[in-house]
Amino acid sequence: MRAILGDLRKPAGIIPSGTNRPARRAPRPPKSRGFLRENQDWLETFLELPHGIPSRDCIRRVLSALKPSAFQHCFEAWIGHLIKEDAEGKPVIAIDGKTLRRSHDGRKGLGPLHLVSAWASKQGLALGQVATEEKSNEITAIPELLDQIDVNGAVVTIDAMGCQKDIAKKIVDGKGDYVLAVKENQPKLYEAVREFFSDQRLDERMNTPHREHCTSEQGHGRQEERYYVLAKLPADFVLQRQWPGLKAIGMALRVNTNKDGTTSCEERYFISSRYLSGRRFAEAVRGHWGIENSLHWVLDVSFDEDQSRTRERHMANNLAWLRRFAISLLKRHPEKTSIIGRSRMAGWNNDFLLEVLVRART
Repeated sequence: MRAILGDLRKPAGIIPSGTNRPARRAPRPPKSRGFLRENQDWLETFLELPHGIPSRDCIRRVLSALKPSAFQHCFEAWIGHLIKEDAEGKPVIAIDGKTLRRSHDGRKGLGPLHLVSAWASKQGLALGQVATEEKSNEITAIPELLDQIDVNGAVVTIDAMGCQKDIAKKIVDGKGDYVLAVKENQPKLYEAVREFFSDQRLDERMNTPHREHCTSEQGHGRQEERYYVLAKLPADFVLQRQWPGLKAIGMALRVNTNKDGTTSCEERYFISSRYLSGRRFAEAVRGHWGIENSLHWVLDVSFDEDQSRTRERHMANNLAWLRRFAISLLKRHPEKTSIIGRSRMAGWNNDFLLEVLVRART
C-alpha cells in the first residue's frame, strides 16, 4: 500500500487528493485536502506523516509544478499490471480528444484546454493523455501520445482527424495495427473507399475476399442494426503505397428503425493495417465509441469535468489525468452500481476505498 500512496510529503502523495473525493464535482485541492484531513488517522496506518496533511497551497504548488508527462509516467507500472491482469487477446486502444470547456483564461489569452486521451476500451483503462491548446492540434498531439503508450500487438482506433499517413506509420512502426476512420478530410482516400463499397461495384466486392459481422439491438424506442464489412485491399487500389501498412478497407452501416416505422441509415468508412475477422473489426469500431460513452460522458456527467475552472495548465492537465485514472479504478470494482455510486461509497467507506485502490475484491 505504501508503494501506491507514497509519502504525502512527496509529490506522489498528492494522488489521493484527486481520486478519493466522491464524484459529481470536479476535484479541487481545497476540498480534496478536507478529505485527507478527516481521514488522517486511517492514512497513518499506511504512511508516516510527521508534518501532518499538506496544506492546500502545497497541493496546488505540487500539481502546478509537476510536468504532466512525468506525472503520468509514475502510473505506468500500475497500468501495465492492470492490462496484464485482463489479458484476453490484444487490446483495442481508442484515441480521441475532449475539451475542458471552462478552463479558458481570458486575461492570459488562453482558450480552453484540449486533451487527447488513449483508452483501452475493453479493460476500461486510461493509458495516457496529451494536452493541446486547440482541437485542431490533435494531429500533432497524437504522435506524442503514441510515444507514451505501448501499442505492440494492439489495435489502435482514431477518428477521421487522426487519419494521417505519419500517424499510421508510427502505429505500424510500434508493431501495432490501426483502424482509422475515413472522411472528407482525406478526399482521395474517402472517394476510393466509398466507391469500392458502392452498389455499382457489388459484384466485384462479392468476388473480393471479405469478412462480415452484424448485430441487432433494441432500446430507446428503436431497433438498431449494424453491419460491418472488411475487405482485403483490392489489387488495383491506387492509394495502397501512400498509406503505410494498409491491408484492408471497411464499412460500418447502422440502420435505425423507429416506432413509427421510419428508418435512418449511416455509413462510415475505415482503413486497416490488418485483415481482421468481422467480429474483431466490429469490436474496433464499437470500441472507439466506447471512449465517448465510457470515458468522456462519465467525466462530464459524474465528475462535472466541464465545470472545472482550473486555469493553470499543468495543474488542469494533472487533475484531468487523476479523474481519468480514478474512473479506471472505479470501473474495475465489481460493485453493481454506477460510477457515481462507487465513488460516493469510496468517500464514505475507507474499506471500500482500499478495495478500489488495490483491487482486493475479485
